[in-house]
Amino acid sequence: MAVDYIELPVETRTDFGKGASRRARRDGYIPAVLYGHGEEPRHLLLPRHEGFLALRNPNQLLRLTEGDNSEMALPKDIQRNPLKEEVDHVDLILVRRGERVTVDVWIDVIGEPAPDHAHVMDVTSIPVEADALDLPETVQIDLTGRTAGEHVYAPDVILPEGVTIDLEDDFLIATVDEIVEQDLGEDAEAAEGEVPTVAEEAAAKAAE
Repeated sequence: MAVDYIELPVETRTDFGKGASRRARRDGYIPAVLYGHGEEPRHLLLPRHEGFLALRNPNQLLRLTEGDNSEMALPKDIQRNPLKEEVDHVDLILVRRGERVTVDVWIDVIGEPAPDHAHVMDVTSIPVEADALDLPETVQIDLTGRTAGEHVYAPDVILPEGVTIDLEDDFLIATVDEIVEQDLGEDAEAAEGEVPTVAEEAAAKAAE
């Protein structure tokens, strides 16, 4: 997997508190805190528009640049404002090649179950562990030809090389069942015929 990162220019933030964060957002920045590697947390400002686009992927690898210095980081906690569709604050964590991290990734489904069968996803994402600079975007499960009872469990997940999951073998990913068509038959038609029409209701009221 190639290293896929987004470069973001950052500035060191020197004033703190809620009031300072509001001013930063008003001035077009996202307040951020950078953690990791035993260093003191660093307070940063990210450009609002570029930062919002970069953080659409919660596992997006970022290259933070300030002057001649650059560092690689991953989002740790993103606080979003759903009313304004903005990012209010983000916690970031420093990462290096060879350092393994755990992130949640989406599950892609490939293949179709056997005819007259369908599947239901019990989860749509799972935690995986991988090199911080080689995180997968997704993992896969293959449903080709599966029938009722052939459910998908954690060991069935198709993982890229170097990626692992820490889930019990009986952790259920997807359920496969046979499609059962319900034939309501004559009972449904009879019940439908018993429902009075508007005209019948009006006539009944007039007769009262």
